[in-house]
Amino acid sequence: MSDKPHQNLAIIGHVDHGKSTLVGRLLFETGSVPEHVIEQYREEAEEKGKGGFEFAYVMDNLAEERERGVTIDIAHQEFDTDEYFFTIVDCPGHRDFVKNMITGASQADNAVLVVAADDGVAPQTREHVFLARTLGINELIIGVNKMDIVDYSEDTFKEVVEEVKQLLKQVRFGTEDASFIPISAFEGDNVAERSGNMDWFDGPTLLEALNDLPETEPPTDAPLRLPIQDVYTISGIGTVPVGRVETGIMNTGDNVSFQPSDVGGEVKTIEMHHEEVPEAGPGDNVGFNVRGIGKDDIRRGDVCGPADDPPSVAETFQAQVVVMQHPSVITAGYTPVFHAHTAQVACTIESIDQKLDPASGEVAEENPDFIKSGDAAVVTVRPQKPLSIEPSSEIPELGSFAIRDMGQTIAAGKVLSVDER
Repeated sequence: MSDKPHQNLAIIGHVDHGKSTLVGRLLFETGSVPEHVIEQYREEAEEKGKGGFEFAYVMDNLAEERERGVTIDIAHQEFDTDEYFFTIVDCPGHRDFVKNMITGASQADNAVLVVAADDGVAPQTREHVFLARTLGINELIIGVNKMDIVDYSEDTFKEVVEEVKQLLKQVRFGTEDASFIPISAFEGDNVAERSGNMDWFDGPTLLEALNDLPETEPPTDAPLRLPIQDVYTISGIGTVPVGRVETGIMNTGDNVSFQPSDVGGEVKTIEMHHEEVPEAGPGDNVGFNVRGIGKDDIRRGDVCGPADDPPSVAETFQAQVVVMQHPSVITAGYTPVFHAHTAQVACTIESIDQKLDPASGEVAEENPDFIKSGDAAVVTVRPQKPLSIEPSSEIPELGSFAIRDMGQTIAAGKVLSVDER
C-alpha cells in the first residue's frame, strides 16, 4: 500500500470516447502495468486485428486475472502519481458503469470526463455530468481525447470546450472547478508528457492535473459503516464477511452489529492483503471474523457498524432522484430494483412529492402525477424487504443509489431522510 493520501477517481464519458484506452494509458504511464504485459496484449490485439487497442485490453484482462486470484472486489484499478495513490472507480469496461459509479467504492471524490474531439458532447456525456453533480463530485478534469484524429487542431479543441462549458452551466456545475486538457490517450499526448503536437496548449498534462487535485479528508470520524460484498467460510477461521470500509474505523475487539440481519458480536480478526491487521479504515478492503456469527446469519447487502450506533434500516425513506432514461413515465406504485452500496432490493415509489427544476434544484411542482426522463424529483420510497441505508447528509457513502429496471439504470438518487423501522 502507498503512504500517499488516497483519492477515488471516476473516469466518465461516452462509451466510444476512449475511456478504456485512457485508463490503460494512465496505468501504463504510471508503471502500474509492466511493459511486458502491455507487449503481450499488443500482440494479442494485433492477432485479432485490433492493433492499438492494447490499453483497452489491459483493462479487460486485468479484471479477469484479478478475478481468478483475488476474492475481493476487482472493479477498480490503482495507480500512483507523485502526490496521490489513486483508485479508479469502476473501470470503463465494466458492464454497468453507471450503476457502479453510483453504488461502487463509489463515491469518487473527483472525476475525469472524457470527451472525444471528433464527436463532442454525446447524450451519455450529459447523463454522466448530471450524475457527477448529483453525487457530489468536487472537481472535474475534462480530457478532450482523440486530438490525433482531428490533427491536433486548436480550433476543434476550443469548440469542444465551449460545448462542454454550456453543458456544465445547464446542470449548475461550476466551470471554474473544471480544467480542460487536449489529449490523445492512444498516442499518449499530454497524458504523462507534454505533446510536441500541441504547442498552442500551455496548461498541465493530465497527470499534473491529477497531482494538483485538492486533498480529501477520509471519513474516519464518521461511525463505522462496512457494506458486505460476500460471506466466505474459511477453514481454520470460520465465517469471514468481506467488504470495504466506507467510513469510520474497525478495530479487533469492537462489538459490531450487522443490519438489516440484526445479528452481532465481537470482531476477532481483521485481514487485509492476506495479512492480519489490528484495524482498518476508509477505503480498506477487508475480510474479518466475528465471534458467534455463522455463514447463514448475514448476507451480501448487510452493513456492519458499531453495536452502539448500528446502521439504520429503512421502513421508508425520502430521496432526491434524477430520471436518466425511462421508456414511458414513472408514477406512484412503480416498483423497480434499488441498488444501494452492495444491496439490491425491490422498492416501491409510494409517492412523488415534488418535481424539481433539474438545473437549479428548486421546486417546480408539488405532488406531480408522474415523472419522466430528464426529470428530477423528491420521492418517498418503501423497500419491499429490509434495507440498510443512511441519509446522504450524514453518511454520504451510504446515501446514494441507482434504480434499475429492464436491464438498465433508469435513475440515480440520494437519500434525504430515513424513517427507521
